[in-house]
Amino acid sequence: MNLVSLLNAFSMAFGQLWRNRGRSALTSLGILIGVAAVIAMVGLGQGATASIQSDLSSFGTNMLMVESGTGRGPQARTEAPPLDLEDAEAIAARVPNLAAVAPTVNAAATAFADGAEWATSVRGTTESWLQVSGRSLSTGRAFTEGESRAGAAVCVIGETLREELFGEREALGQKLRVGKVQCQVIGVLTAQGEDTMGNDRDDLVVMPIRAVQRRLVGSSDVGSIMVSARRAQDLDQVQADLDALMRERRHIAGDASVDFTIRDTREMAQMMSGITGTLTAFLTAVAGVSLVVGGIGIMNMMLVSVTERTREIGIRMAIGALESDIRTQFLVEAAVLAGFGGVLGAVFGIAGIVAGATALGLPVIVSPLVVGVAVGFSALMGVGFGWVPARRAARLEPIDALRHS
Repeated sequence: MNLVSLLNAFSMAFGQLWRNRGRSALTSLGILIGVAAVIAMVGLGQGATASIQSDLSSFGTNMLMVESGTGRGPQARTEAPPLDLEDAEAIAARVPNLAAVAPTVNAAATAFADGAEWATSVRGTTESWLQVSGRSLSTGRAFTEGESRAGAAVCVIGETLREELFGEREALGQKLRVGKVQCQVIGVLTAQGEDTMGNDRDDLVVMPIRAVQRRLVGSSDVGSIMVSARRAQDLDQVQADLDALMRERRHIAGDASVDFTIRDTREMAQMMSGITGTLTAFLTAVAGVSLVVGGIGIMNMMLVSVTERTREIGIRMAIGALESDIRTQFLVEAAVLAGFGGVLGAVFGIAGIVAGATALGLPVIVSPLVVGVAVGFSALMGVGFGWVPARRAARLEPIDALRHS
């Protein structure tokens, strides 16, 4: 078929669809919904994955975490002896290729300042925590090594806590009471906002670990030890060295089961990305069903159209139209119907990504490749589902078609 014949087929297809624009619009609706759902699901899935990876990177780069016990929840081992500061000191002294080591202990308490109060999270740690966690200060300073070792009454607070307790007033230098412990605010953390689970990363007060242990929790236990490797390529070796050292310190020989866990943020990122990827694929497959339903709707409309236009087809054949001309016209009509629904579906799908990501606090990610593939696939579906009606129309006998009333 030459270009002129193809353009003529498009012209006739547009004219026919415009004459039945109401029915054409309703037929395209199934494709529109399917394409919009697929694009929105993939975009939101990519946004969720990016958000999770960003949340995990906020824990720090090249980071490992050592914890007592194995696993979490009801199946976790609770009889394992806790970690302590000596474990952290041994790690810092004996494990090579480390950038920093930060033991931490977490607690919940109510903070008070000038009549205002706010329930917050307390993190006891050392001066290395900022480096390991990748956090930074917007104002003020971190506590020093000497203040950390002495358990000095100083603290660094998150932006949420600053707003709730001090409002527009200057926080630096102010006295803050955390539970029964009083401290002086020496720094404010740079705001990070909420993570994917809705937890506020700025609702936090950071204090020297010895101060929290002695005055707040009344225990020398350490909840976890955060370890940062100098380079990403050192992580595997650092993890192996950590495992060997902790086995030695906890007197675990040979293949005996361990009573500690070394968590790798890379594994956490891969696991979460795998979960979101699987969920996105499942939802996309469900959304893709509407594309198939839309394609069936196009086939149904085109079969009805063949029946309604049987006499017109007979007249065209009688004056010289070939089977290929008739078949092409109906295929073009089906492709235009699907393509029109696909383009509008892309617009609604992108709008859905923007609206959904904004509502869920996710980054807006629109992949041109996904949009192009979805629209192109919808047009191909139109051709595929339009083949049977087009074939039926092309095989009509001219005499029988002309006799059709």
